[in-house]
Amino acid sequence: MAKKSGRPAPGKRSSGGRARPAVKKAAPAKRPQPKKKVAPAEVVDETPRTFRLGAIPGATPGKWIDAWKNRLPHVTLELVPIEVAEERDALVDLDAALVRLPIDRPDDLHVIRLYDELPVVVASAESHLMAAETLTAADLDGEVLVTPLDDVLGPLDLPTVAPRFAPVPTTADAVATVATGTGIVLVPMSLARLHHRKDVEYRVLEGGPTSTVALAWPRERTTSDVEAFVGIVRGRTANSSR
Repeated sequence: MAKKSGRPAPGKRSSGGRARPAVKKAAPAKRPQPKKKVAPAEVVDETPRTFRLGAIPGATPGKWIDAWKNRLPHVTLELVPIEVAEERDALVDLDAALVRLPIDRPDDLHVIRLYDELPVVVASAESHLMAAETLTAADLDGEVLVTPLDDVLGPLDLPTVAPRFAPVPTTADAVATVATGTGIVLVPMSLARLHHRKDVEYRVLEGGPTSTVALAWPRERTTSDVEAFVGIVRGRTANSSR
């Protein structure tokens, strides 16, 4: 027979007659949870001022300007037209600009590539070239290529011939020239739309040189307004972190 222990069971009376309460283990103390850090609210400078944005011909910053007006109503955005040939010098008096690449002295600038434009052939609406949906270099064999002095595409390796008349000053002049049935002009699509006329049409040139539009500003002048505009063109919302 097992020998009974002389120690009374918890909650039972001991030989002295007093009940001994059962001993409960104390629950472990809860560690205090660290408080979540709340990021300080960004201080917005609501001082009335102007943000000067340059834009080369063909650039369409309308949706970005609308977003700017909603997000920074106290900062007036002034859109300043600039020519591609003068875009680098124009940045001296601008906060930022929509430019065409390449651009002179890029090391002094912050440059964000935005989009590439397709090249198109602009010709008279009656031209046989407009019978096709798209064109190739071979389709342009022997065509007179009118190149304006404000051309933005540079030298082209195409089987075209040069006109026998002096270069025309502007893209608008070149479009007016080809509208008469004299030759073709090659431009980025936005310029074809900008200079659209009823007597001309355009077709995409497959494999042709694209033209890149970018946002540029001087490195030494990266202000909060510039950063706000960069956020807008990159699609960040007002509550997004930089």
